Amino acid sequence: MRPEQLTQNLKREALRLGFNLAGACSAVAPPGQERFRQWIASGFAGEMRFLTDRAQAYEHPRHVLEGVRSILVLAAAYCTRPPRATEPGQGRVSRYAWGDDYHHVIRRRLRRLEQLHREWAPSARVRGVVDTAPIFERELGQLAGLGWIGKNTLLLNPGMGSWFFLAALLTSDVLAYDEPFPGSHCGTCRACLEACPTGALVEPYRLDARKCISYLTIELRGSAPRELRPAMGQWLFGCDVCQEVCPWNRRAAASIDRAFQPRADTDPVELAELFFLDAASWRARFRGTSLWRPKRRGLLRNAAIVLGNRPHRAALPALVRGLGDAEPLVRAACAWALRRYPEREARAALDRRAQIECDAAVLAEIRG
Repeated sequence: MRPEQLTQNLKREALRLGFNLAGACSAVAPPGQERFRQWIASGFAGEMRFLTDRAQAYEHPRHVLEGVRSILVLAAAYCTRPPRATEPGQGRVSRYAWGDDYHHVIRRRLRRLEQLHREWAPSARVRGVVDTAPIFERELGQLAGLGWIGKNTLLLNPGMGSWFFLAALLTSDVLAYDEPFPGSHCGTCRACLEACPTGALVEPYRLDARKCISYLTIELRGSAPRELRPAMGQWLFGCDVCQEVCPWNRRAAASIDRAFQPRADTDPVELAELFFLDAASWRARFRGTSLWRPKRRGLLRNAAIVLGNRPHRAALPALVRGLGDAEPLVRAACAWALRRYPEREARAALDRRAQIECDAAVLAEIRG
């Protein structure tokens, strides 16, 4: 099959499977290598060892698929509707996590596209990846004509903004390549930099992940730095601020993809009830969703911080329960939150816990 026909077939089937954009580029070492190395050297990756340990693998797509010659870059829109307002005792979840775990959804679609590719080109080697392989999806997306990298470090498309997931189909066959996206359309806009609650966007196109609320609520395994906790606001999981203020996202049409439609309990989340879920209930509620990633201890840590940032008397029993949790990470976060409550019950619970607590980090939070 000629490259033009194969590319046309792959793009057509990608759209039929649920992707919204598809562009092809040559499998070359993408631009941004030196910038990535400097970013790693600056320590901006924080605890994300999967980036630092595989830094060399990002140098060329051949480390993901030997013999790769072409890449089909794909985008799937997930923005369904504006978020609902949160009341005291509730937490916000980033829009991308409202529905099913996108990894599972997109991998299913990629497997079908791989199968079709092998039918059309039996001798080709092909591999579909989403989010976990060491490739620069955003830079490749720009090379494939899908958009430009914005000042918030996300790929922006004129019609879809940045509300989309990226995936890639790597192949040893030659495809018909699209023209790279020309230039940038952020202009003098600084909305994302000025709106970031923690100052994680230290300059245009440069993110200090250690300060990013998404990192603090998802990737960080320990306690969030005290000085950043108030700025985490109502975010239980992830953060959308830099996307919500981006003018290009006002143009994005709502996604009708059923897989990404909001679950009833994700926008917003009732926080107190999380502290009373047993292991089976926790698995039933969160397995198969993106909220499974920080695990129970991480999500309860986040819930406690939100309840501390916006004290809600009705949540006191939940925080007191969390103060006796088996996980020191949860106990520490609940201690920090309870110190922000004026009620006597909060102080009494902290005093009781101080008499039996053995973990130094938890004791430090109790004492303030």
